[in-house]
Amino acid sequence: MTKTAVILFNLGGPDSLEAVEPFLFNLFNDPAIIGAPSLIRRLLARFISRKRGPVAREIYAQLGGKSPLVEETAKQAKALESALGDDYRVFMAMRYWHPFAAEALAEAQAWGADRVVLLPLYPQFSTTTTRSSWRQWRQLASGWAVPTETVCCYPDEPGLVSAIAQLVRDGCDQARASGRPRVLFSAHGLPQSVVDKGDPYPKHVEQTARAVVTQLGIADLDWGICYQSRVGPMKWIGPSTEQELERASEDGVPVVVVPIAFVSEHSETLVELDIEYRHRAETLGIPAYVRVPAVGHHQDFIAGLANLVRDPGSRRGRGCAGAGGRCPFQVELGEDR
Repeated sequence: MTKTAVILFNLGGPDSLEAVEPFLFNLFNDPAIIGAPSLIRRLLARFISRKRGPVAREIYAQLGGKSPLVEETAKQAKALESALGDDYRVFMAMRYWHPFAAEALAEAQAWGADRVVLLPLYPQFSTTTTRSSWRQWRQLASGWAVPTETVCCYPDEPGLVSAIAQLVRDGCDQARASGRPRVLFSAHGLPQSVVDKGDPYPKHVEQTARAVVTQLGIADLDWGICYQSRVGPMKWIGPSTEQELERASEDGVPVVVVPIAFVSEHSETLVELDIEYRHRAETLGIPAYVRVPAVGHHQDFIAGLANLVRDPGSRRGRGCAGAGGRCPFQVELGEDR
């Protein structure tokens, strides 16, 4: 019997208000986030985390003093284990706070895993998320000689698309009482400089959105893609979610806001989308603001993840819109399709 350890990659979040600043330090000290030399990066990370700490603590105070991301990921892990069966065990590997990848590695080794599947909870690949987690795991597990496979990305995986489409349809039904709704697929932003280096993230976001629109099959659906959570003065990919809300106000249409790149509820959905952008929409006089939930442990999404775990290679070479159309992991490892 092969014992397969599934390692869920996710961002993580502070588990107390005291953990907010060290969480932010870990985030900005990641070379995938700030590509400066080590010493300079550490100094910048310390400065940014101290400067942003008070604002971030206010955000997490609105969520009961901690991020719900770990608890939400734990629910997904439990549902995925149930879908996979006894030969599989799912472990959480958070990038910037507990449980860290080193903890997941130790647990998987103690369980006696003889096969590993690395599964990012980022459907759309980015060097700042999936590759960052993968590189850390590769370094930590370099001395563990077990077969390891990686799910690179799955922007149009059928289970993911089906789950989002069902939630969007419900949101549209709710908003339709206030007029013909506009669906806004909101994703976490990314600096333009990262995309200019070949990061396929925005192309993957578009891939997911278009797959959902096709699945919905709603004639002349009014929809668009926008980006939230901008930080700092540099140029970010757009349009921003704020800009799209302003455009919806000018057009006098209700909006259905969809967290297209977030599969778990956390501060960007529960505070930024539910509180800050909702308030902005009300101020702008938008007829209705409906926020669609993240897919969470929706049965179709979990079924899709289970299929990916059973056959990680099924996605290889599909949907990889960066690095000349090749899978980013194959490019990094010097492999060709």
